[in-house]
Amino acid sequence: MGFTYDEIRRAAYLLAPGAAPLTARYRALPFPEQWRDSLLALCNTGRDTEAEPYRTVPTYRMDGVLQSLAPDLVVRGRGSEKHGQEKDFWLYAPADIPHPLPEAAFERLLTAWVRNLRPEPEHRARVVETLAELRADPPRWSEVEVDLLGCDTTDGGTALPLGRQFQLATDHLARRVLALPPYDTGAGLLRFRAVPRGPRQQGAELMSQPLPHQGKDRTWWFSVVINISLHTVPFSPHPRLHIHTSLRRWATHPGSNGRLYLPFRRDTSVYLRPTVPWLPGTPTCERYAVARLTWNRDERAHGWREAGPAGILRAIALGHPFPDPAELLTAPERWIGEGSGVRAAVVHSNHMGQHGVKAGLMPNQRSQIVEWAEQALPAGLLRAPDLRRSGISSNTPANARPKPRGDAKKAEEVRTAHARRAALAVAIRSLSGEETPSTGAPVMEARLLWQTATMRDTAIAALAEVLALDGDGDTPAVEAFDTAKPGDPVLLRWETPELAVRLRCLPLSGGLADSLGIDPATRGRERALAAAITARRAAVADFLTADGADPDSAALALVEIDRRADFTTPAHDPKFALRLGCADAGVVTQFTAVPRKARGYNSEKNAAHRARSAWLDGLRQLGVRVVPEHTLGDRLPSDLHYAAVWMVKRRADGPTRVARHTPVTVLVSPSEPGSGQAVIRGWDPEQRAWIPYPKFLLRLTRIAELPGMPDEIDEGRAPGASDEVEDDPALGTEMSPPPVGDGRPQPRVTFQERRRKGNEQRAQTARYLQKMLRSLHGRPTLLLAHSQNGRAHWPWLQDGQVVQDLIRAGHASAGRLDPDLRLVRVRDASGRETPQWWGIGNPSGVNGLAAGLWTEAPGSRVFYSTSDKAGTFRASSVEADKLAPRPLRMGTRKGELTIDTEIPAWNPALMEVTVLGCHPAFSNEEGDTPEALAMAVHQLRQAADYLDALSLPLPLHLAALAQEYVLPTLPEEEEAVDDPAGTDDRG
Repeated sequence: MGFTYDEIRRAAYLLAPGAAPLTARYRALPFPEQWRDSLLALCNTGRDTEAEPYRTVPTYRMDGVLQSLAPDLVVRGRGSEKHGQEKDFWLYAPADIPHPLPEAAFERLLTAWVRNLRPEPEHRARVVETLAELRADPPRWSEVEVDLLGCDTTDGGTALPLGRQFQLATDHLARRVLALPPYDTGAGLLRFRAVPRGPRQQGAELMSQPLPHQGKDRTWWFSVVINISLHTVPFSPHPRLHIHTSLRRWATHPGSNGRLYLPFRRDTSVYLRPTVPWLPGTPTCERYAVARLTWNRDERAHGWREAGPAGILRAIALGHPFPDPAELLTAPERWIGEGSGVRAAVVHSNHMGQHGVKAGLMPNQRSQIVEWAEQALPAGLLRAPDLRRSGISSNTPANARPKPRGDAKKAEEVRTAHARRAALAVAIRSLSGEETPSTGAPVMEARLLWQTATMRDTAIAALAEVLALDGDGDTPAVEAFDTAKPGDPVLLRWETPELAVRLRCLPLSGGLADSLGIDPATRGRERALAAAITARRAAVADFLTADGADPDSAALALVEIDRRADFTTPAHDPKFALRLGCADAGVVTQFTAVPRKARGYNSEKNAAHRARSAWLDGLRQLGVRVVPEHTLGDRLPSDLHYAAVWMVKRRADGPTRVARHTPVTVLVSPSEPGSGQAVIRGWDPEQRAWIPYPKFLLRLTRIAELPGMPDEIDEGRAPGASDEVEDDPALGTEMSPPPVGDGRPQPRVTFQERRRKGNEQRAQTARYLQKMLRSLHGRPTLLLAHSQNGRAHWPWLQDGQVVQDLIRAGHASAGRLDPDLRLVRVRDASGRETPQWWGIGNPSGVNGLAAGLWTEAPGSRVFYSTSDKAGTFRASSVEADKLAPRPLRMGTRKGELTIDTEIPAWNPALMEVTVLGCHPAFSNEEGDTPEALAMAVHQLRQAADYLDALSLPLPLHLAALAQEYVLPTLPEEEEAVDDPAGTDDRG
């Protein structure tokens, strides 16, 4: 048994009480507002009179070039004044380094930028005239002193940093880390360089030199990355710096066509290191530059993204040209590592296939790198206090998943299956509207839509296992499966005391599971994709309706289709169309992948496990859930219900180019104490009623309608454009990239349009919340919300707005909570908004992992929840080392050296749990205990019918799953995440 940690440490830092302000001196250049009229006149010259004119100067492209070619600059974009404090500047550079942008170099960049704003031949004279106007009144650098961490606080007592502090404070600490001696891994030295970060990326980033790892048959490359970011914590007056460590893996092995595989519709980052300055006349800089490769549909080849540095670089005589994309993609290993001239490394992404270096660092090594970086902390900046384990109650729920062994394990599986049948019977009766149980057992009808005999037989056996069904269900001869058709399926039957089970087995024929066949390089792709999804959706609905599916009911289908990776691009994947078509026929869906063997992948060996998991997930969609029962006794109200609100979003730059936004709420009402059963419902804003969860999922498909009218699918929208509301960096959050194409006449979403749509979305959310919250009156309810998911549409969730024990759902002033309502916000590690952590106190000195609820200080409203390692990563040692060999400490190979570079690392994220609103006790009155509410939320992550703890509390998990019925595809990440999750089998 491992060591039990009672304290955990975070890589988070704040100013000590009474410490002197942390300040730094900078050269600063204001944005020349005197240029505004001239530049706007240029941008609007010759524009269509019906087109929306530019009202702000489009500097995004210039900012990117400045950050790439003069990476010692901190680029803020347009200057602004925040919170009534001193004026911001456009560009900053530490006063103690050589001037990163001398006048001659700035002049060359200015000329190239202005020419790039209007490159059309007919506007050359206007460009020359504009340049003359700008040069007549140039901006002037000045020297300023900046308080890096001092800031105002909100009405709720939360720190309210200025926008520039998110860049300057983190850049200041990063420069101090760079001044440290190299980090000694035990097998070599890591020498870090800075990576430029734009104003919308926030924070600072350091990256080591590329490191080779010799695999079985080839060499793989990777680097260690250190990110430094600034964040706030609710009700704390001091902002905090987070240090985050990870790996970045490099793509160095071309595919069978002799080139690196890059996707058509995604940009790929390339990190560049010159040996001389990119821009003649600027000082030598030790920082990396970042450019992006993108697919050029006209040339049908990859090239440097025009919206990045390359669009302006053509007009500048560089000290070194960018690498030729074709050479880089065909021989990437030639450009990586040490060497003469420009060095370049292409980021590896998951869609490129397997990498010989697995993602992530385990906690002991992570803590060692962070401790080395802590030597750079300036005076007065201290690590945040260590967290102590909560002692208010057991960290596990009353009905935690048992862990029997031997014969007891088999008996427990049978008992669980019987309980699952009973819960399924309750869910089916709820769906049919039965107020009281009828005399006969309810009937559960499911469909198996199969493609291979292997998965068909495996799935039938798996259903019998999860429900403990005796017999073979009167399985006919094998030939009957192949001739089955809608209306005449192979029907398997089982009878149990709790319910009757009917499984209709149908081959998924007629090409329903085939690729959608959309060419990603075709113009008008969005319209074609919408049409293909609509046609496949209708065909699937007809297929099921012919088999007797009832649109007014809610049945379950398990569908076997290929993995997304088996399709040429995500646009070919029919999964979303299948889900919508099934929903039109009144069928909720769960998917499982076709068993295949391929290089680095064999899904045949775990087909039984995948089929079992798929059925369990499908039954959960029918409302079969085991709800964790808290152990807080009378510290919580009796008959406590749990509600969770989630913002389902589809971005306008997604595959269909159609933006959708809607809030959804799930209500979990526990049934008999001790049973773990609950009634699960979703809020229907049209009916203003709570409806059964499966019907709630099916109704969500209405907002997934894909229109086909030209004005509804904007084929001209610039890549990266979005109709979604953006976060405000002054609230301690990260912002999504802005629209590109900042200087050319093209269809675009203007700032005014984005603001209008954002206001509409917030107003829509407010109306939804007001009606939903009224429906909760009269029942004790704990309402859960997710910070990163919801705060842009429900601003009350933002750190900069929350006030303890108040709530605001619209334009009206914040008011006190309803007597029956409690509000809890959770925040996860996305955007590095919660720090990395590790358990401390092991006598051996090994820093490890620990599950539990953690507190920072008595009386705090902010708590932290951690979970055990996922079962798929049990073999990942907490002291794994990916940089140098280490001796094994136990087992038959004790004392032998090993290195863990090829083993994936996984660290549970630190989930912040903030009790925003409750009813605390005053004097001798009884009231809520915030820690008890936080413990209940922590226990809600530990549902007994899941093998591992959930990343979110169960009600939020259920609400988040609803977006599967709205989103056509899930986003793919360009880089492997630092804390990889287990394999997703098409669910």
